[in-house]
Amino acid sequence: MMGAVSTSAQEHPAGAPLTLYLVKRLELVIRALLDDALRPLGLTTLQYTALSVLEASGALSSAQLARRSFLRPQTMHEMVLTLEKRGLIARTPKAGNKRVLLAGLTDAGRALLAGCAPAVAELENALLADLSPGQRATFREGLQHGVTALGALSGQRRAQEA
Repeated sequence: MMGAVSTSAQEHPAGAPLTLYLVKRLELVIRALLDDALRPLGLTTLQYTALSVLEASGALSSAQLARRSFLRPQTMHEMVLTLEKRGLIARTPKAGNKRVLLAGLTDAGRALLAGCAPAVAELENALLADLSPGQRATFREGLQHGVTALGALSGQRRAQEA
């Protein structure tokens, strides 16, 4: 682990922020802009993320949705109840295990996501506007690599704790 730290330190000029810091700053700016864009539509960024995950993945349990939305299970449980009360998702028992409820998008949830698409696309376009197609691909590949690498590290640490 020490080798990774010293290599990382050598790649950063003196006084330059760590990549981790830049990623966190980017996340905070995106979150603030998304919150502002989604507020008129009655959604928070976290709710939008959960609905987007359901759109991409299909019906999921609350635990699965929490993992894929980067939330604690307790937080997701409350959000699922809120989204269900608003008619944006519906929960149905899982075939073969009636105790597990799967959350899926309703037509109203799909319509709301479609209404969010222009605001989200505007932010995505603003983020990538000054990058060439090659730079965009490299940026996305770098971000995906980071997600994969740190996700694996997180999984290893959880396995060691178990």
